[in-house]
Amino acid sequence: MEKSRIQEIIHDSEYKLDQFDQLTIEAVGRLIFQKKVSGRFSDYITCQVRNKEIKLTAEELIRQLFIYKLSQQYKYPLDRIQCEHPVSFGREKKRADIVVFDKHDTTAPYIIVELKKPKLKDGKEQLRSYCNATGAPIGVWTNGEKISFYYRKDPNYFEDIPNIPTYHEKLSDILSERWTIQDLIAKDKLLTERKSLRDLIVEMEDEVLANAGVDVFEEVFKLIFTKLYDEMESGRNESRHLVFRNYGDTDTELKEKIQALFDKAKQKWEGVFPDDARILLTPSHLSVCVSSLQDVKLFNSNLDVVDDAFEYLISKSSKGEKGQYFTPRYVIDMCVRMLNPQKNENMIDTACGSCGFPVHTMFYVWQQIMEEKGLTQSHLFTSEQKPPECTDYVNDHVFAIDFDEKTVRVARTLNLIAGDGQTNVLHLNTLDYEMWDKVTSEEDWIDVYNEGWKKLRRLRTQRSSDFAFNFDILMANPPFAGNIKETRIISKYELGKNTQGKYKSQVGRDILFIERNLNFLKPGGRMAIVLPQGRFNNSSDKYIRDFIAEQCRILAVVGLHGNVFKPHTGTKTSVLFVQKWDEELCPRKDDYPIFFATMQEPSKDNSGDKIYLTNDDGSSRLDSHGHLVVKHDLFNHEDMNGDGIAEAFIEFAKKEKLSFF
Repeated sequence: MEKSRIQEIIHDSEYKLDQFDQLTIEAVGRLIFQKKVSGRFSDYITCQVRNKEIKLTAEELIRQLFIYKLSQQYKYPLDRIQCEHPVSFGREKKRADIVVFDKHDTTAPYIIVELKKPKLKDGKEQLRSYCNATGAPIGVWTNGEKISFYYRKDPNYFEDIPNIPTYHEKLSDILSERWTIQDLIAKDKLLTERKSLRDLIVEMEDEVLANAGVDVFEEVFKLIFTKLYDEMESGRNESRHLVFRNYGDTDTELKEKIQALFDKAKQKWEGVFPDDARILLTPSHLSVCVSSLQDVKLFNSNLDVVDDAFEYLISKSSKGEKGQYFTPRYVIDMCVRMLNPQKNENMIDTACGSCGFPVHTMFYVWQQIMEEKGLTQSHLFTSEQKPPECTDYVNDHVFAIDFDEKTVRVARTLNLIAGDGQTNVLHLNTLDYEMWDKVTSEEDWIDVYNEGWKKLRRLRTQRSSDFAFNFDILMANPPFAGNIKETRIISKYELGKNTQGKYKSQVGRDILFIERNLNFLKPGGRMAIVLPQGRFNNSSDKYIRDFIAEQCRILAVVGLHGNVFKPHTGTKTSVLFVQKWDEELCPRKDDYPIFFATMQEPSKDNSGDKIYLTNDDGSSRLDSHGHLVVKHDLFNHEDMNGDGIAEAFIEFAKKEKLSFF
């Protein structure tokens, strides 16, 4: 049976073939045949277990593929496997898709595999009920694309396990296996099970966190923070065994071990958690969470894995209320490519969120430094010791500000990791710079932020004023919902005035950010800022556009698709690119061309889920570092999606002889 025919069978279903290798697909394909029933031909398969002809559906195909995997890869005899095994719930009977029986007690279910529900949450609930009803200790859910392995610790909790034992192994063999960083690379759950860290956090919430009586953000943050430290230590000593794992420890032993690791992480990366911070999860809750996270490799060539998770965690707290939504990383990468930051230039994000713009600017400049040195970025680049020029760039040239304390801590974590223990992420209200003197004199604030603050002060245009700075590059997605109503703040801004020159009673937060951001830029400095579409079109906002044109050359306007910020908001946005007038770098002109482009690929569906590139056979397409690739037209990602808006702008910039290309 050709693979293309198999693809046709699952084409309109929610099932996929990612979990099966070519040999398995070909072997099962040979069991498929055409049979004439009621005058028409249909696909049938000879079941490996039932030894009879079964009409072939997408679900049946996945079942037969998994049976083959159980018998050939895991070495379970076919006579220990049963399909559609009846499971009793009082008077009601249901049928489990696949049951593997215990090798010592052939009537006792050992592994239950659930295929019927293409969505994990539904499948897991079904699986849990079957395991509880039969006493089976191990459960598997798969839809052919993703897969999950569970150990039924007790009726209340399903713990993630890295795999199921083979016929000749015990479950304890799987759980006690010592892992190094290389094992984690080879068996990374995000690749083998096709999940995201966000998926796993949502699953942990459903399993234990929602009813654990703790602040979900804080506890998950502690665990990610601790695991990052563990991976970094092992990344720099590859013979070291990972500590963030359950090697058969009791729940109490495990908690003591993870707490000690957390304490070491706090010492390494100061200023994120208080010195006396402790993990508040109960030992049994912590055990479930560690099992969920232990097989995930957080570090890779970039920080996308943790980035995505932190975005989810923070979006559940207060960000949306303030109209600030995290900028998708592919939008950030487009902006960075278009502004082309260099290693000697100072960069800042004035509404940094989880620090997407600064971190991706780092990656971009690091790439330049590595190329200059003839070095290549490895799969674990972010956790490795980097050349001094890379960490110097982070320490001396990259800055970030945000007014939300939770996001600042996340941003600091990402920057501390990237900068090898140093960062210039500051907890300040960008718009209310008049209060900076007071905030920066508080003892608690100084303890955490003073080093970065000293460096930021050096970039002020006037020694004693926080009004203006000398940054080369600014990138930001400021909050675009809600108004500033404090007269004290509004009176500091020209854009706070009406057409008669009087100060308004309230002004859109994003409007004030435009002016404030321009004050951060030196002459010739360049900016990318995400704004609501209306600022470019509304006749009432003409005064804003005039203000910008007076101070800057408008380089480009890129319209983003309406789905980009879903599920948080459907507000249409555009990115504005400008360069401040300067006699040398950007001489003033009255008439000049502007680059306009509109994003055509939605990149997300209407629910806000990312749309990924796929191969011809429908499987997920991965880049050279094993990352899923979002389908967009903003830039060319490793020659996988063709030239996009960034490449077209670079061509425009070179033609116009812009100073930064």
